Amino acid sequence: MEVVIVPDAAAGGELIAEAMVELLRRKPDALLGVATGSTPLPIYEALATKVRAKAVDASRARICQLDEYVGLPAGHPESYRSVVLREVVEPLGLSPDSFMGPDGTAEDVRGACAAYDRALAEAGGVDLQLLGIGTDGHIGFNEPCSSLVSRTRIKTLTQQTREDNARFFDSPDEVPHHVITQGIGTILEARHLVLLATGERKADAVAQTVEGPVASIVPASALQLHPHATVVVDEAAASKLKLAGYFRATYNAKPDWQGI
Repeated sequence: MEVVIVPDAAAGGELIAEAMVELLRRKPDALLGVATGSTPLPIYEALATKVRAKAVDASRARICQLDEYVGLPAGHPESYRSVVLREVVEPLGLSPDSFMGPDGTAEDVRGACAAYDRALAEAGGVDLQLLGIGTDGHIGFNEPCSSLVSRTRIKTLTQQTREDNARFFDSPDEVPHHVITQGIGTILEARHLVLLATGERKADAVAQTVEGPVASIVPASALQLHPHATVVVDEAAASKLKLAGYFRATYNAKPDWQGI
């Protein structure tokens, strides 16, 4: 696992956007897995800026979704499909046909989960999966004690996660109780995992993910099992890393985006 410490969120976004540019230059039709929330916004803004400046041709890129709320009506502004279309697909000038995600409105939700897992495999697998991390160490919506070999499935959100996401809704009561999420096993099948964490609130989760044991109580710790995982953190999120000095000395010149 590479851990790269950057000065702030903007620097992290620029660094990861450059990794995505390098990938698209090597593989123009790469399948990019995206995350939602406020943390990855600097990535998408930096990447869109590079596309507009013609630093990279993203016209053949494909986008896939990490997770989705269950039960929000089609077109709801806070459904993750709407968010990804608004924050990623449209700014990059991509066709909506380039986007794939699970159906949170399906009558057979479990069937929709299995269908999405199959669709990712049939698409050739995810080339680069962006991840955020919750204050409790969750990735996607794999809450603590999720199986480390889990597949795409329906999950019940913890109260903490619902409270964390309430800022995107008019009322905390509007936050759905259930989601579809790629499982940890599904996530680990991506060729490159890139996690961005910013802010002091994420410092404990980052330290447990990077330096703690691999354990289901901290789902993000499963990244230690991946052959090519990059963790990008700002100074605040890195504040509880015991090996912060080592990471600065080892990885801060330029991460090995192409892997080993």
